[in-house]
Amino acid sequence: MAASPLSLDTLQDTALVASGRRVFEIERDELDRVGGRIGTDFARACRLILGSRGRVVTTGMGKSGHIARKIAATMASTGTPSFYVHPGEAGHGDLGMITEDDVVLALSYSGESDEVLMLLPVLKRQGNALISMTGKPESSLARAADVHLDVNVDHEACPLALAPTSSTTASLAMGDALAVALLDARGFTADDFARSHPAGSLGRRLLLHITDVMHSGDELPSVGEDASLSQALMEMSRKRLGMTAVVDAHGRLTGLFTDGDLRRALDTDIDVRAAGIAQVMTHNPRTIGADQLAVEAARLLEKHKINGLIVVDEANRPVGALNIHDLLRAKVV
Repeated sequence: MAASPLSLDTLQDTALVASGRRVFEIERDELDRVGGRIGTDFARACRLILGSRGRVVTTGMGKSGHIARKIAATMASTGTPSFYVHPGEAGHGDLGMITEDDVVLALSYSGESDEVLMLLPVLKRQGNALISMTGKPESSLARAADVHLDVNVDHEACPLALAPTSSTTASLAMGDALAVALLDARGFTADDFARSHPAGSLGRRLLLHITDVMHSGDELPSVGEDASLSQALMEMSRKRLGMTAVVDAHGRLTGLFTDGDLRRALDTDIDVRAAGIAQVMTHNPRTIGADQLAVEAARLLEKHKINGLIVVDEANRPVGALNIHDLLRAKVV
C-alpha cells in the first residue's frame, strides 16, 4: 500500500467527509446526463431482447466485466434469462456457451478492448444481435453493434481521472434501466421474483402462505361460546398457543380469548372460577384468510400490537391459528 502523504494525526474527518460527498455529487450529476440521453436506441435494445428466443449474454473486461456480471445477475433475477461470459475465456472455448439465438451485451467504456473486439467476427458470423455499452459512440465496438447505448461521462469521480468511477456507475445504472424496462414489459410480478429467490428472505416473504405456518386440525384451540373460563384455560394449556377461538353452535367465530384477556379479567370483579368465556373474550377479533401471505399476518400483528391470529374460511369458521413465534420460526419476521 502506498504511503499516505498525510499522517493520521493531521487527517481531518471533515476532509474525508467532504471527499466522500464530492463523489456522490459528481456521480449524481453524471447519472442525470446519461439518463437524459435514454431514447430510441434504448427502446431498440429492449425490443431486440424481448424479440429474442435466447438469453442475454453479457461480457466485458476489467471493471466493465464486473459491471457486466452484475447486470446479468439482475436480469436473470427479474425475468430475463442472462449470464456473463468472460471475453478472455470466450476466446478459449466459452464461446460455445453462446447460441445463435442469444443477444450479446458487450461493455467497454473505451469501446476498444482487444478481448471484446476479438469476439465480434465470430458473433457476427453466428448471427448474434449485438448491443454495445460504451462511452465512445465512434469506437470500434459502438460502430460494430446493432444498437449502441451511450454511457459517456464528462468527469470521473476519481480526482486523478484514472479510476473508473462515474463511468462504471453510469454503466451499472444503464444495465438496471434495461432490466427494469424489460421487467415492466414482461409483466413480471412479485411472485415471479420470489420463484427465482426461494432461498432468501425475499423468497420466504413472498412465497410463504398462512397455510404453511398455521396450526390446524387437532392443534387448533377452540371452545364453544357456552364454555366456562376454566374450560377455555384448559384448551389454551393443551394447545400452547396462548389463545383459543370461541365459536357458536354453527362453528362460526364469535370471539377470541388470549393470555392478555385473562390478565385483564383478573383486574376486574369477575369471578374467574364461575365466569363464562363469553364474559371475558374479545368480540369480533382480527382474523386472516388461509390463502394470504404469511408476511401479511406479520403486518397485522405489528400494526395492531397483537401476538396471534385466528385463520378463518369464507364462512368465518376457524381453520387455523398462528402466533408471532410461528412467524419467527419461519423467518418471516
